[in-house]
Amino acid sequence: MTPSLVYFTDMRARPGKNMLNKLAALVKKAGFDKIDLKDKLVAVKIHFGEPGNISYIRSNYVAVIIKMIQERGGKPFLTDANTLYHGKRSNAVDHLQAAMENGFNRISVGCDVIIADGLNGTDYVEMPVDGEKCKTAKIGTAIAKADVIISLNHFKGHEMTGFGGALKNIGMGSGSRGGKLEMHSESQPKIVEENCTACGVCIKNCAQHAIAFNEGHKAQIDYALCVGCGQCVAVCKFDAAQAIWDGNSSTVGEKIAEYAAAVCANRPHFHVNFIMNVSPNCDCWDMNDQAIVPDLGIAASLDPTALDRACVDMVNQAPFVQTSELGDKQYQSGQDKFTTIHPRTRWQVTLDHAEKMGLGSQQYTLINI
Repeated sequence: MTPSLVYFTDMRARPGKNMLNKLAALVKKAGFDKIDLKDKLVAVKIHFGEPGNISYIRSNYVAVIIKMIQERGGKPFLTDANTLYHGKRSNAVDHLQAAMENGFNRISVGCDVIIADGLNGTDYVEMPVDGEKCKTAKIGTAIAKADVIISLNHFKGHEMTGFGGALKNIGMGSGSRGGKLEMHSESQPKIVEENCTACGVCIKNCAQHAIAFNEGHKAQIDYALCVGCGQCVAVCKFDAAQAIWDGNSSTVGEKIAEYAAAVCANRPHFHVNFIMNVSPNCDCWDMNDQAIVPDLGIAASLDPTALDRACVDMVNQAPFVQTSELGDKQYQSGQDKFTTIHPRTRWQVTLDHAEKMGLGSQQYTLINI
């Protein structure tokens, strides 16, 4: 198999060649200009960052990519799907507010934000994937219907998958709330009766007619009819319908790879990883701990699997920050940094399964520019 090309630029800058200039040069070298963008709807998939977290990608970098898309005749929009947990990005109103607060708006980046799966996370398209774990993927409508996918990814640690990069952003990040439930959980949802207010919203939104009130006038799931779509979890405002989480991170990683494959199938896609502020946990937290390595740079590729593999290798080869969580865990040189922080995770599973799904290769050639 021919190795995929991954392009990299470091953090060194000088007058006339700042990091924004270097980003533009990087993506051009990596094949951005080969993508037909004329009159295309271009979904720029990003994580806006939970308010309180400041390690997400700066809007200045995003503005460079948006301008390049527009200059080539594309119609870009920034997008992410709502979260499954109840935070400040679990519905489109709060999500848009969070994006604006963190600098993602028409004034700062040059385009608008569209929340991919609608007001409350229930707008999605079932895209075929025929994977080992998922036969279809519930992808937020705005992402599913875009002509081109460009992912801008903050490369960092993750408490469930070891690290988060391109595959995590386009896989888990593009899933509707029901899709996120499918990736996280091996089981059907449950009803916590003491939280149920008998509002009936879950009953109205169950396509399988699997929910009804019991004798105590509380919602009850008929598991013979339930298909585990997660719609009840998505629409419940009182945390009565809850996911039963799967503790097997390998299963989650495989499902993320299958969702990422569905997102990228049959249309152009391009990916950029920002290896900066490499925090030990994901940007969904309302804070970020100290970076585990110094800022390394930016990498880009047409192959998201090769890109993530190159980035994890670079982080593992980099010196660690002794005052970070790695220092707390008495990290020893040569150990895998992400599994040191999250010992129950196996990040290799996601990459292995993505490669198996035909979504690129872990074999890469790193080209410095």
